[in-house]
Amino acid sequence: MYTLLSGLYKYVFQKDEYCVLILGLDNAGKTTFLEQTKTKFSRNYKGMNLSKITTTVGLNIGTIDVGKARLMFWDLGGQEELQSLWDKYYAESHGVIYVIDSTDEERLSESKNAFEKMISSEVLEGVPLLVLANKQDVENCLSVPDIKTAFSDCAPKIGKRDCLVQPCSALSGQGVNDGIEWMVKCVIRNIHRPPRQKDIT
Repeated sequence: MYTLLSGLYKYVFQKDEYCVLILGLDNAGKTTFLEQTKTKFSRNYKGMNLSKITTTVGLNIGTIDVGKARLMFWDLGGQEELQSLWDKYYAESHGVIYVIDSTDEERLSESKNAFEKMISSEVLEGVPLLVLANKQDVENCLSVPDIKTAFSDCAPKIGKRDCLVQPCSALSGQGVNDGIEWMVKCVIRNIHRPPRQKDIT
């Protein structure tokens, strides 16, 4: 009887867990986005002061529940010397959120290079990708079309995976809910999608 009740409890209450990487250059707003996400989706979470967040050295972890899905976020440091560690986490990830600082045109090519290297990884083939044009609340920031144009030659490497480029302000919360809900939908759909047959050569 206990086994039956235990199985029923797990079926009703247990969440399917998915790991999502949050990547991007340092100071792009990754940790602010993570904190804003935890605040919006976790009822009793009292987040840190967003204006006092400092550069991540290493890894921040956060978990939220959205419906029957549980997302575990790995927010990785974006400094150049830490980017070499990103690929250690690829095999475990079900989705990637890539954050771009829309106010920092000088580092846009650096961000694009890191992005291109990331999406070139075979381990991430087919993994849903959410690109956030962050800091859209700042006057004279780059628009989503500006960023799409700057990253346009990366398009072939994105392939047929689910991909969305979305305006966002991690500080104000603009675009956070929409982005997370899109990611949950894509991750679940991707998990249940039958594997593609590779061409036989």
